[in-house]
Amino acid sequence: MKKKINVRLILIAVIAVLSTAVSVTMVYYTIFEGQVRKDLRVNAQMLADTGVFDDPQNRQAGLAGGFHIDRKELRVTWIDADGTVLYDEDLDSEKMSNHGDRPEFKEALENGEGQSVRHSETMNMNTYYYALRLKNGTVLRVSTQAKSGLSVLFSALPIIVLILDIIVCVCVLIAHMLTNQLLQPIEQLADNIEDTTNIMVYKELVPFVNTIREQHENILMAAKVRQDFTANVSHELKTPLTAISGYAELIENHMVDPEQESRFAKEIQQNATRLLSLINDIIRLSELDSGADSVMSPENFDLNELVKGCLDNLKVNAQKHSVTLHYEGEKCMLRADRGMITEMVENLCQNAIRYNNEGGSVTVCVFYENDRPVFEVKDNGIGIPKDQTERVFERFYRVDKGRSKETGGTGLGLAIVKHIVEQHHAELILDSALGRGTKIQIRFGNVKD
Repeated sequence: MKKKINVRLILIAVIAVLSTAVSVTMVYYTIFEGQVRKDLRVNAQMLADTGVFDDPQNRQAGLAGGFHIDRKELRVTWIDADGTVLYDEDLDSEKMSNHGDRPEFKEALENGEGQSVRHSETMNMNTYYYALRLKNGTVLRVSTQAKSGLSVLFSALPIIVLILDIIVCVCVLIAHMLTNQLLQPIEQLADNIEDTTNIMVYKELVPFVNTIREQHENILMAAKVRQDFTANVSHELKTPLTAISGYAELIENHMVDPEQESRFAKEIQQNATRLLSLINDIIRLSELDSGADSVMSPENFDLNELVKGCLDNLKVNAQKHSVTLHYEGEKCMLRADRGMITEMVENLCQNAIRYNNEGGSVTVCVFYENDRPVFEVKDNGIGIPKDQTERVFERFYRVDKGRSKETGGTGLGLAIVKHIVEQHHAELILDSALGRGTKIQIRFGNVKD
C-alpha cells in the first residue's frame, strides 16, 4: 500500500510539473506572439508616416535617397495595388513574383490592414506579416521571423527536465514522509480496533473507524450467537433423544412391567413430538436468518378474519390447559405475507395459553390505532420479570424452563415472532410483570384505507 501511495504521489507531481511547464510555455508564447503582431503594426504605421511611400512614381528616388531601416529584424515590402512589388528590403523587387495572392495583401486591400503567419519547416520558424493599405492605394508590408511555439517548448526542455528531476527527488522524500504519517494511525487501528483511546485518528476517519468498530462488534456478537445457538441446539436435541433412547432400551430389554409399557410408550411419543417441534422451529428460524423468506408474498387480507381462524384452531389446546379465550376485533385490512402473519399469531397465542395459570384467560384484540393495524395478545398468567423482558426473544431463552418443557415449548417461538415482525417493518411492544400477566402488541405500518 505504501508503495502504491508513493508512486501515485510522485506521478501526480510529475504530471503537475509537466502540465505547468507546457501551460506556462504556451501562455508565454501567446503573449509573445501578440507582442510581435503589435510591434509590426506600430512599425508599419511609423514607416507610413515618414512620407517615403506616398508617391509610387518616385519610389526609386525616394528610397535610394536615404531611406533606411534601422531594425535589422524587420523586412519591409512595398506592393502596388496590382500585386507588383515596388520595393523589398532584402531582395531585388524587379525579380520578385507578383504578391497579389498573398492573404495579408488581399485582406489589407479589402479591410485596410491584414495579418498572416507562415511556417518554415526547414528552419522551424514562423514568419509574421502585417500589411497596411496606404492612402495612395499601395500596400506597405512588414514582416519578422520568430521561433514557433513547439520550438520554444523544445528549447526550454532541458530546463524542464532539470526542474522535473529535482521535483521528483523532493517528491520521493515528501511522499515517503506523508505516507508514513497517513498510514501510521490506520495501521495502529488495524492492530487495536477494539481500543482506540490512545490512537491519534484523523477526524475525517472517525466515521469510518466507528463503522469498522460497529461491524467488528457485530461480527463478534454474531459469532457468539452462533456459538450459543449451536450449544443450545445440541442440548435441546440431546434431552428428548436421551429420554427416547432410555425408554426404548428398557422396553427392548424387557425391563418394564406390561402395565408400564403404555406409560413408557406415551413418554416416547411425547418426547418424539417435542423433538419434531424443536427441529421444525430450528429449520424455520434458520430459513428466516438466511433470508429464505426475504422475498415475501404480500397480499391484502382482513387481519380480523385471520385471527379468528387461528383462535378456532387453538380452542382445543386452550381447553386442555383450562384457559378461556376472549376475542375483540373489527375489520382491519392489512397488506402482508399471510403465512408469516398466521405463524406469528399462532405463536403468540400459544405462548399466552402455555404460560398461563389454570383457569386463566387470554384476550386477543384486533383494532386500528392512529390508522395503523394493531394485533394484541393479553393474558393474566405467570408474567415476566422486568429484568428478563429484553431476553425473552432470544433463542432458547425461557423464563420458566421446567414449565416450558412440560407444556411442549421449544424456546424458539418468540424468536420466530421477532423475525417476522422485523421483516414486515412492524413494531413490537411488550408489557409484563411477574405474577400479573403479559401484553404484547404488534403495530403494523399500513395506513387505514
